[in-house]
Parts: sequence; C-alpha cells; structure tokens
Amino acid sequence: MRITGATVLLTGVTGGIGSALAAELHARGAELILSGRRKEALEPLAAVYRARTVTADLADPDDVERLAAEASGAQILIANAALPSSGDLLDYTPGQIDRALAVNLRAPAMLARLLAPGMAKAGRGHLAFVGSMSGKTATKAAALYGASKFGLRGFALALRQDLHHTGVGVSIVQPGFVRDAGMFAATGAATPGGLRTVSPRQVVSGVVRAIEQNRAEVNVAPFELKLLTAIGGQFPALSERVQRRMAGADRTMRQIVQAQRHTR
Repeated sequence: MRITGATVLLTGVTGGIGSALAAELHARGAELILSGRRKEALEPLAAVYRARTVTADLADPDDVERLAAEASGAQILIANAALPSSGDLLDYTPGQIDRALAVNLRAPAMLARLLAPGMAKAGRGHLAFVGSMSGKTATKAAALYGASKFGLRGFALALRQDLHHTGVGVSIVQPGFVRDAGMFAATGAATPGGLRTVSPRQVVSGVVRAIEQNRAEVNVAPFELKLLTAIGGQFPALSERVQRRMAGADRTMRQIVQAQRHTR
C-alpha cells in the first residue's frame, strides 16, 4: 500500500509520535484526517498539513463511531492514540480501567471494524496499529497497559489472517522505550536497567515500513530489548526473575550514588 496520494486517518496526532507521523505522512503526499481529543491542539494542524481534523474522545463509543463516519473512505488507518496506564493496578478506579481499555484496545478494534469493509470493497487499504514491546512480555507496574497492548497485538495479527485475500493489509508496530516523546521524555525517568531508547523518527520509519511493505509485525527497539522480550514471552518466570535482579541492581546503584553525594 503506497502512502503517497492515500487518505490516511491518524489518531493521537497531538502526542509526540503522532506529531512526527503527521509530518512524515504529509511530506509523502498523503491526504490526512487527523484526530485528537483537544480541539485547540488540533486546529493549528489543519493549516500546517492541509488536513481535515476530527475532535473525538476515543473512550466514548459514540465519538468512535462518529470519527469512523467522518473518515469514511480512508484507505489507511494508523491507530496511534493510547493512554499510558502504567503503575499499580490497585491505584486505578474501575472508571479509569474502563477508559484505558477503551482507548487502547476497544477504539482501535472498532475503527478497524468500521473502516475495513470500505477498504475491502475497494480491494486495497491498510490498518496499522501502534502497540508496544510491552505487548510481548509482562513487566512490573504495567498490568493494565500490558493487557491492552497484548490484546492489541493478538487482535492485529488475527485480523490480518481474517482479511487475507481482501487487499487489506494489517500491521502491528511495537516501539520500545522512546526518547524525546512520551512518558520518559515528559518525566525524565530512567529506563529500566539502563536499556537503550529509540527516537520518534525510528518509530515513524517502522510505521511507514509496515504499511508500504505490508509487514505483519515491526518491532522498533534495540537488539537487547528485542532479545529480552522474546525470551520473556517464552519463559515468563525467568523473565520475572531477571527483571527483579535488574530492579535490585538499579536500587543498589542509586544507593551508592546517594551515599557518595552525602560524603562529599
């Protein structure tokens, strides 16, 4: 599926990766339909990218259906919007759990369900879902986020089989820890175990590659993270022990650094 000249619905455009995706898609000559929750953040993008914009809260089922209706005829869906939803599950209210699962899993599935028939009828199209390496192996303090990303991966890979021979491709793109955008850029938090990061540009390249080459799965992460998640997916108990040791090493190093500071 070529991006040039195609009509693309991109969700989550006001986030760091979403902004980078919009810029690349525009540069490649796509006709953009940009969606986000905040109207004031969307409006400036309409002029910059000569795009249609649709304000929608993806936690609201009615907004999801309205977005699909307004984006009818889109040849490519890039479901990029997501809520971080990390931390201890016991700190979440039932309403917050519902919202996270709605935005991260239900909305992409419903947009695919509503847009895919038109693509199949035309005999061409692509559904690209931006997931996470957290959808391949479980990590501490990410039960809710992991649930949504594990689900999104399974959905995408199974839907790809369902749509085989229709002319509609399906891809899951899974970034690792992203610098300059998202949680780590916003908080300045260190990555677990000092793992290397990837740039928003690398994620964008992964999405483009997935669409234009009809790749089933594109993992945008350093080699060591790909290896750890592959092992963790096959051997979850081993992965749990390794993660605990890494967390213990991080705590020990922080304690050493703090002690050094106090003795200066």
